[in-house]
Amino acid sequence: MAAVRVTMEIGSDGVAVITICNPPVNALAPSIIAGLKEKYTEAMNRSDVKAIVLTGDGGKFSGGFDINVFTEIHKTGNLSLLPDVSVELVVNTIEDAPKPSVAAIQGLALGGGLEIAMGCHARVSTPEAQLGLPELSLGVIPGFGGTQRLPRLVGLPKALDMMLQSKSIIAKEGEKYGLIDAIVSPEDLLKISRCWALDIAERRKPWISSLRRTDRLGSLSEAHEILKAARQQVNRIAPNMPQHKECLDSVEEGVNFGGYAGVLKEAKVFKELVLSSTSRGLVHVFFAQRATSKVHSVTDVGLRPRKIKRVAVIGGGLMGSGIATALILSNTPVILKEIDSNLLQKGLKMIRANLEGLVKKGSLTQDKMNKALSLLKGVLDYSEFKHVDMVIEAVIEKVSLKQSIFADLEKACPPHCILASNTSTIDLNIVGEKTRSQDRIIGAHFFSPAHVMPLLEIVRTDKTSPQVMLDLMTIGKAIRKVPVVVGNCTGFAVNRTFFPYTQGAQLLVHLGVDVFRIDRVISSFGMPMGPFQLQDVAGYGVALAVKDIYDSAFRGRTFQSQLVELMVKSGRNGKNNGKGYYIYEKGQKPKPDPSVQAIIEESRRLANVMPGGKPITINDQEVLEMIFFPVVNEACRVTDEGVVIRASDLDISSVLGMGFPRYRGGIIFWADTIGSGYIYAKLNKWANSYGNFFKPSAYLEERATKGLPLSMVNVSGSQQSRSRM
Repeated sequence: MAAVRVTMEIGSDGVAVITICNPPVNALAPSIIAGLKEKYTEAMNRSDVKAIVLTGDGGKFSGGFDINVFTEIHKTGNLSLLPDVSVELVVNTIEDAPKPSVAAIQGLALGGGLEIAMGCHARVSTPEAQLGLPELSLGVIPGFGGTQRLPRLVGLPKALDMMLQSKSIIAKEGEKYGLIDAIVSPEDLLKISRCWALDIAERRKPWISSLRRTDRLGSLSEAHEILKAARQQVNRIAPNMPQHKECLDSVEEGVNFGGYAGVLKEAKVFKELVLSSTSRGLVHVFFAQRATSKVHSVTDVGLRPRKIKRVAVIGGGLMGSGIATALILSNTPVILKEIDSNLLQKGLKMIRANLEGLVKKGSLTQDKMNKALSLLKGVLDYSEFKHVDMVIEAVIEKVSLKQSIFADLEKACPPHCILASNTSTIDLNIVGEKTRSQDRIIGAHFFSPAHVMPLLEIVRTDKTSPQVMLDLMTIGKAIRKVPVVVGNCTGFAVNRTFFPYTQGAQLLVHLGVDVFRIDRVISSFGMPMGPFQLQDVAGYGVALAVKDIYDSAFRGRTFQSQLVELMVKSGRNGKNNGKGYYIYEKGQKPKPDPSVQAIIEESRRLANVMPGGKPITINDQEVLEMIFFPVVNEACRVTDEGVVIRASDLDISSVLGMGFPRYRGGIIFWADTIGSGYIYAKLNKWANSYGNFFKPSAYLEERATKGLPLSMVNVSGSQQSRSRM
């Protein structure tokens, strides 16, 4: 592996090429920043240097500031770990230097990498290079002058779009907007960049300081109108996240008082935001996602993934069609099997509709759609299964049906073929009970809609081979999912952890709390929608199918009511038929349906759990806690039983699978910001008042008693032996 360093080579033409070497993405670690200052100082002091080209080693300019530094600051609170890059390096050393710099960009220039490039006096790039300022996705703002230079180079509307939505663009678009001065081939990059730098030094090309430009900002009144509209957008898309507002404040400071004033404000705000709870949560999720690719005895034993050339999907319903869509979009040929031609045609139409939806959004071209569809074939029997490398079964949650399919698959597929089930609740040992192929049976649990949702739970049994796990992880990444390996139990990691979410909401309703108030509180917390609207959208069939499964698996700590049955009986089936807790009309937002109250009252009467027959009185904070603390409690059991490899796997799964707010860091990370002692005390109190649904787990009790975080899995020596991972 190349050493982390900054090199400088001086050519006979008088151009010093300064190269960032910090594989894999040339992150701007403090040592790299110090190296850049040192090489620039040397170049300025040398009489044989006329101009500078700044570039990155290994075909990448720079992926940005080293995020490991944020983690260190979050642990220690020590802001002195942040080097002064914005003023000392980008303004004083690069932009205001007596010799010009040209950034030679290849691969990527993201975050701090793009900010340093914008401090140079011109930017030459290869066509495919990615350019962006994604800092807001980590809870901070661009801190090396990005809030000032990007608007001055591409104009306010484009700059705000890129920053507020953490959007990157390719170099061709960058050239159109003025961010890139020239696009060249990789072979010509350094040669043309050197010529460009010399042309600036010898005044054949303009010597431009981005920070001092104002021509792209428009008039003051125009700029203020654009910023006002952006603030309204931010209030809608990021009401709980401070970095979006602070980004706009920094941009506005520069518009009103000049670029340098903006840089000073930006640097101050950047340091404040690094210590915010939002940044802590988002940085935790960033690293939690990367940790999922490390699985002990799977990814660390020298195995190589096998090539999956063709996949069969059984069942063309909502899940099966979504899974098939994801596969063909990644250029994997798919055989879709159904039991009759009507269902098969319906499944094929759903896949086409999925692709057409992506074309309509602009995220897929018509050509790519046609290519994807050419990889799809529908069948009614197993005759072609002898040529597949993996099968994903996606039929209804019925044990006998799944067992029968897996017995057939063992006969129809080649002996190396991976046999995967998309079951969301059923124990995989039961699914594969009638086969002799337990080592290649695995869960591939997608989340609906499968071609959109990013999480893939890979469910291993005690017998699943490491090779099969690695192969499924690899194809998961190929179809742009985040694969998380979990253990085999009812509901696996995500659905099991979150079954108390729906049940807790229903218990509150039966204790007298208003349905729509619950949804408002949970939405305000940052969930995409409340639990009752979610049930409407998911449909009541799933809730009815899993109700008895959970009650049987977790007997004595579930809450059961007749509410869903009563809803169905009254002709409601949620969004499917436009009537649930809400009324759904095409092109309109869901509206609360007051007439649902009569059904709720009937369910309350049957459940009869209100203390003394009277509704309880609680504040919004208690509503939130009574729904999420039981989820935390179940997350503790899931962690304790070794269903997940590490606590952070549950964090990333809760964010990607359930829509838990990313900026809160995931379910266990969020719980640790509250404290195990507080959660334990509250659950204990509610258990005494309302029953075992709230009873704290042994894992939670142990951590509360010892004052330890929930994310600390190994407290005693016995923990490791209990883990199934």
